[in-house]
Amino acid sequence: MHPTQPLELSVPVSIELHYLLQVPDPLPENPLLVVVTHGYGMHPALMLGLARKVVPPQAVIASLEAPNQHYLSEKPGSDQIGFNWGTRARWRGAVDTHHRMLRSVMERCRQEYPARAENTVLLGFSQPVGLNYRFAATYPDEVGGVIGICGGVPKDWEDEGYKPVSAALLHIARDQDEYYPVETVNTFAGRLRHRAGDVEFHLMEGPHRFPSKAPAIVQPWLRRVFPTAAL
Repeated sequence: MHPTQPLELSVPVSIELHYLLQVPDPLPENPLLVVVTHGYGMHPALMLGLARKVVPPQAVIASLEAPNQHYLSEKPGSDQIGFNWGTRARWRGAVDTHHRMLRSVMERCRQEYPARAENTVLLGFSQPVGLNYRFAATYPDEVGGVIGICGGVPKDWEDEGYKPVSAALLHIARDQDEYYPVETVNTFAGRLRHRAGDVEFHLMEGPHRFPSKAPAIVQPWLRRVFPTAAL
């Protein structure tokens, strides 16, 4: 007898969502809600610290921990752990998980604090930038703005299935990025405008790092895009 071919199956399971929350004291009447997503191998505490440098202290900040964990070193006994949003092997599932995580955190924050959808912004660095753009084009009523730093535009951005993006988009790229060549980066603004009417693009000098000069770009953009939020 010959064994039958194995079947590749899947079943949905729930996951435990971890995130750090910073709430201003006193809480303003109409706060900005900033939902933060970190890069590959990072952790939410590091990303929260970076977010504090670019958003006003009156904002409510939720810094999410990516759902997948891995050791940062292959050395035996290493205990340095980083987190990631998935790999291309199961990318469709990774996109769905990311979207469910964002919606869950947003719903909970809006229940506890007076933050409205139009005063909600996604701030992502590196790996989740494209995921955040996908979210804004899938759930356009959930966010008022998206900030992408050192990340990419989804490969399927121009495909059917996505909705017009009502959120304002701010993309900050670096001209020496090891992962995104400058000739590719220079196409991002035009590609983003395929779905979004309000796109601001900046190319800064430097490698694939969170830019120290980002506040000078982000803070005026926040004041323009969120005039009714407490900033």
